[in-house]
Amino acid sequence: MMRFFWGMVTSSIFSITALAADQPVVIGDVAMPEVNSSEAFRQVEKKVGKWEGKMTQGLTGKVIDVAYEWRLTSGGNTITETLVEDGVEMLTTYSDKNGELIVRHYCALGTEPVFKVRDVSNESLELELDEAMNDLHSEHESFVTQMKWVMRGEDGDSMLFTNSIMLEGQLTENSAMLTRVQ
Repeated sequence: MMRFFWGMVTSSIFSITALAADQPVVIGDVAMPEVNSSEAFRQVEKKVGKWEGKMTQGLTGKVIDVAYEWRLTSGGNTITETLVEDGVEMLTTYSDKNGELIVRHYCALGTEPVFKVRDVSNESLELELDEAMNDLHSEHESFVTQMKWVMRGEDGDSMLFTNSIMLEGQLTENSAMLTRVQ
C-alpha cells in the first residue's frame, strides 16, 4: 500500500513539473528570463521520465538491470539524469551554454567526463568527449568516451542506448534497450 502511495506522489510531482515547464518561471516577484534551448537539449527533454531495461556489457557479455530517470530542473534550464546500473547510482547533467548542449557525467569509474554533441536528429542524440573540457588519459584513467540514444517506436516510449568506455586502456561498448515506465 505504501509503495502505491509513493508511486502516486511521485507521479503527481512529475506531472506538476511537466506542467510547470510550459509556464514562465517566477521566483518571488522576479520573472526569470526566457531561455531558448538548443535542438540537442530539446532532444534530451523527450526522455523526461523514468525508463528501465537491460544492458549488455561489451567487455563480458553480462546482462544487467538498468534504470534511468530524467528530470527537468532549474526552471527548465537543466536536465538531471539519475542512472542505476546493476545497483550502482550515477548522475549526468544536461544544460546549454552559449546555445550548445554541455553534458557532465559523474561516473562510478571515478571520473567526470564532459561531452559535446556529435550529432542530433529528431530520433537520436550522439555525444562525444569534449577534448577541450577534459584532461582524461586512457593510459591511466577509465572513463566514458561516447553516448548515444536512438528513440524507437511511433510513441517514443522505447530507446536504444549505447556507450563506449575506455576501461583500463581497453575500449569497450555497452548497449541497453530501455522502455518508458513513467
